[in-house]
Amino acid sequence: MNVNRRNFLLGSAVAARVASGQTGERIPTAVIGTGGRGSHLLQGVLAQPEAKVAALCDIKPDRLDKAASAAARDNPATFTDWRRIIDRKDITAVYIATPPHLHSEMAIAALKAGKHVYCEKPVGVTAAQVRALVAAVKGSDRVFVAGQQMRSYKQMGEAVRKIREGVIGDVLMVKAQRHATSDLNHEGTSGDWYFDVAKSGGYLIEQSVHNLDACNWAIGAHPLRACGFGATVLYKNDPPGRTIFDCGLLTFDYPNGVKMSFTQNVFHPRGMPNGNQYIYVYGSKGAVDLLANTMMYPSEGGAKPSPLAPKQEEQTHAHITAFYACVTQGAKSPADITIGATAALTAILGHEAMSKEKIVTWSDLGVEL
Repeated sequence: MNVNRRNFLLGSAVAARVASGQTGERIPTAVIGTGGRGSHLLQGVLAQPEAKVAALCDIKPDRLDKAASAAARDNPATFTDWRRIIDRKDITAVYIATPPHLHSEMAIAALKAGKHVYCEKPVGVTAAQVRALVAAVKGSDRVFVAGQQMRSYKQMGEAVRKIREGVIGDVLMVKAQRHATSDLNHEGTSGDWYFDVAKSGGYLIEQSVHNLDACNWAIGAHPLRACGFGATVLYKNDPPGRTIFDCGLLTFDYPNGVKMSFTQNVFHPRGMPNGNQYIYVYGSKGAVDLLANTMMYPSEGGAKPSPLAPKQEEQTHAHITAFYACVTQGAKSPADITIGATAALTAILGHEAMSKEKIVTWSDLGVEL
């Protein structure tokens, strides 16, 4: 990172804490959305010695009560209206873990209020939402980290670095999938929003955004266009009113002729060979199993596979630790707005291609990064 930029961010972080009377104290942090993902983030915040859970927000009382009990050490204030969090002058950092269609709006409001933001993925479910958030982050001096936590995986990061160095030769193609053994729990606490594509974006945007981001990372670029088909073939109108697909097949075209094939479904039998998720990166000198073990398989006949990156112990909350390093030390964001927006737009591109059953280009999305 540019030295001036690092100093600027560090100075901004210190200034924010001084302005709120928090110098020398733990960083007052709020978590908006305390469901499954939000609860995990909350545990990560509680594990950070420099953080204090000052406030929590959720519209569901049972979730809010459970989160408040988990954070009882810090005696957080609780709210059902997220705007109350934004209005509080004593909150320095905000985690946003609500249904995806709310991410952009909430993150923009938090940034405008001068708060550092950790926004769960995807950063938006439409190109318009992503475009608005990109503008807000670029117009702010606050820290922004997107919840693309694979970017904090040390072993994967080392493997990608080796790919960049040309160890597998020129990247030619990626084959990836994200399959699940069953649909999301229809009676679960997220069932009221997940099956509405306008709120979740469906499996591709809400979940596969992680996998697509890792593919972009390995290729070193975003796709130029996409085509494919999606459908609901098993869970037809189940639950009633469902508008998200239960499967999809996509082809992405990248710069320099690189191709990617990506599939998803929620009816992958448990124990079926090859696993439910993988990312195979094919190069002119060999291929890498990027997601499972970063093993490289050379193209030459008889050559034995070897680790592209050594196995490393990954910290459970590495991405959250990195967020606070950005706030307190001016460290580089592990997943800045460009990474978060590119990941979301890749998923949106694929969703648009499946929904319209036509080739959709990156330029059609109309977002400048």
